[in-house]
Amino acid sequence: MLPVDEQLRTITSGTMQVVPMEELKRKLSRDEPLNVKLGVDPTSPDLHLGHAVPLRKMRQFQDLGHRVTLIIGNGTALIGDPSGRDSTRPPLTEDQVEANAETYVAQASKILDMDRTDIVRNGEWIKPLTLMDMLDLMSQFTVARILEREDFSKRYAAQLPISLHEFIYPVLQAYDSVVIGADVEMGGNDQVFNLLAGRDLMERKGMEPQVALTMPLLVGLDGTRKMSKSYGNYVGLTDEPNDMFGKLMSIPDELLGMYYRLCSTLTVDEVDAIDAALADGSADPYELKRALARNICDLYHGAGAGDEAQAAFVRQFKRHEAPEDVAEFACDLAPGEDGLVYLPRLLHEAGLVPSATEGRRMIDGGAVRVDGVACEPKTYNVDPAPLDGAVVQVGRRRFARFVSKEA
Repeated sequence: MLPVDEQLRTITSGTMQVVPMEELKRKLSRDEPLNVKLGVDPTSPDLHLGHAVPLRKMRQFQDLGHRVTLIIGNGTALIGDPSGRDSTRPPLTEDQVEANAETYVAQASKILDMDRTDIVRNGEWIKPLTLMDMLDLMSQFTVARILEREDFSKRYAAQLPISLHEFIYPVLQAYDSVVIGADVEMGGNDQVFNLLAGRDLMERKGMEPQVALTMPLLVGLDGTRKMSKSYGNYVGLTDEPNDMFGKLMSIPDELLGMYYRLCSTLTVDEVDAIDAALADGSADPYELKRALARNICDLYHGAGAGDEAQAAFVRQFKRHEAPEDVAEFACDLAPGEDGLVYLPRLLHEAGLVPSATEGRRMIDGGAVRVDGVACEPKTYNVDPAPLDGAVVQVGRRRFARFVSKEA
């Protein structure tokens, strides 16, 4: 294995907290593979780049010679992780959990070296627990300790409901660490309490406690909030390559360093060089975005996917060429008394703009093209003949092929 200092340089790259750092150094100095744990509750079938951040760090551990244990929380997911919640999380059925778990493992396998990954389900040891077992586990924690969690303390202070079963969640996550003998547990920075609970329980059971390592929450495409499907600022791991590439080209320049460090397959040295180039102004952010988008597309869709997606992006957005599968819109192209049709109305009816007023605004801004040719400002009433069979584009991503209803 590499010397401890060299391993730490990779392990701490992009990391938020390592608690305690000296224990991690001591574990690494033994020159033996560590057991690095990540527990995931399959509460959704679709993952995004934010979910993949701890998986990328686990892959770095693997590349350094360590083993990882991916715990599928088919037991804990039945409760629901209250981390960051201001209300009780609705429980999932066992069938929902299992269906989501299959999808999760398939997506995680695109990141992890599965030959060095142990995949286990914590329902195997949680579901058989007896009442006496649960009483023993719960006795290891006090209510005051549990209420130290920020989300619990806020809800308690605001007199919002906290169900008793939610208190059990961090205890069971801690028990996972005892069962598998974790050396390091990974998690998002909102998981600090749960990870430290694992340390506490391992010590009480006479075991060497795990080290808690947390990763930052990935900022979404909007550049302000964490990546989330509910915010619509996400890049899904199962997004089609063209969609994935296009979304990544929209990230703010200031997020390039974060995305390279947390989402790409580049080495720490390579990312450090990119950070330096961005800092001194020698980097071209646009070219860096293209390279990042190619890298991530290749990671999740195979070698060459990035080049193909980039070519499609150039055709569609740089040369204003339409994608190959433009949906047809059957429209009324019957001319009025002046022999013309009102284009803003057609744009609205085709779903390309939310209103005819917005259609006029887009035309005036040069954002409307017919077969690649931009409409002149104030060109609202137009000859219908060129529209029949034409691909009409609004902005960068909205297309429709107009077909006369009479055709």
